[in-house]
Amino acid sequence: MIDLKSAPELKSLEPQLNQFFNLAKTKINAIDAEYDDAKGSPVFTVEGKYTTRGWTEWTEGFRYGISVLHFDATGDEESLASGRKRTVDKMANHVSHIGVHDHGFNNLSTYGNLRRLMLEGRIPENVWERNFYELAIKVSGAVQAARWTNRQGGGFIHSFNGPHSLFVDTIRSCRILMVAHRLGHVLMGEGDKPINLLDRALQHIESTAKYSVFYGEGRDSYDERGRTTHEAIFNTKDGAYRCPNSQQGYTGFSTWTRGQSWAIVGFAEELELLKEFSDEELAEFGGREAIEGMMLKAATATADHCIENTPVCGIPYWDTGAPKLHLLGDYMDRPADPYNAYEPVDSSAAAISAQGMFRLGKYFEAKGDATSAEKYTKAGIKMASSLFSEPYLSTDPKHHGLILHSIYHEPNGWDHKPEAGKAARGESSMWGDYHAMELAVYLQRLINEKPYYTFFA
Repeated sequence: MIDLKSAPELKSLEPQLNQFFNLAKTKINAIDAEYDDAKGSPVFTVEGKYTTRGWTEWTEGFRYGISVLHFDATGDEESLASGRKRTVDKMANHVSHIGVHDHGFNNLSTYGNLRRLMLEGRIPENVWERNFYELAIKVSGAVQAARWTNRQGGGFIHSFNGPHSLFVDTIRSCRILMVAHRLGHVLMGEGDKPINLLDRALQHIESTAKYSVFYGEGRDSYDERGRTTHEAIFNTKDGAYRCPNSQQGYTGFSTWTRGQSWAIVGFAEELELLKEFSDEELAEFGGREAIEGMMLKAATATADHCIENTPVCGIPYWDTGAPKLHLLGDYMDRPADPYNAYEPVDSSAAAISAQGMFRLGKYFEAKGDATSAEKYTKAGIKMASSLFSEPYLSTDPKHHGLILHSIYHEPNGWDHKPEAGKAARGESSMWGDYHAMELAVYLQRLINEKPYYTFFA
């Protein structure tokens, strides 16, 4: 269990964040200078250098988003220029991509962050440039919403596996539907029928809460509160739910920790968004109380499960049911060991979860629940404190990555193992680095009492 009692004060993280931002500058420049764009999107490092993996191009926006967020944190114009130019030059295909479930990853990391900075006055107002960012977000939200499967009692955005497949990851893609809706956009269907993007996002979030998250209510023999499954399988003939499954986790009956992290941050940030809608607008979709209750139940269950099933330092192993974890002995009662011989840790899961913990803490703080606010905030601080320290902070200027010991696809064996027969370690991922940067910017703003960072600004 994460040791909440040893969590430092938030303010004490400031020197670590400054070191992180300084390292980021070196690594952004190194990737821009050394990475061959002709190979496709950089995905993870091998021996310290970013390389690609032909699967989907879901990490490209993270690369440019890191540069934009580095400007957000430091005011570095060179980083802004790098991120902005590459967004304009490289990201159009991601806006109209009909084959993926990751629009909220790629396009909010780029177009969304640039628009937010313009709205905040951090970059000069330019009406046509802002229109360009907003058009990209509108189209991306509609294209993502069109990737739709009806199920019994609702629907969901299906994964790249096909119309039968609901991924827990995709809750974070709902952000692009939400922002597009707030910009007044709809998906136009057959016969000029408008399809409400808020409705589709809320239906997808409900499907995730119902089928990707478990609540200890006897759904199957392995049902424990807060467990998640990477994939939920549906019969596309009648829309019936069939079973849990896994793509990157160990099994459908264990918790792939990065999948759980998407749920933790996904539900928490959607809870933050709810207050932006009027009661009248939410009434036709079930009403505020029902929607908020559904999201809160899932957010607290997944966050609690993470706290209870992560080692004391706040860095999880890649799957809570990984088959060789038992060989590590009392691994939950000591800091995670990325150098062990049996099972890899996944620092990227911590980078994602930590932000969700902080946001959930803020939610309870606003509700006046100091006990819950303290629990989740301390969990976030503990995770962040470990992430921005060695052995997770990548201090070698020759290594492209920002955060070490990230895992991509353990079942497929895609991650680099420096010693044959031992667990993968020592490498970085573009999603792990981006979410570490997003977490760092979020924390810097909290510490310095700057405008609160949300995806829907």
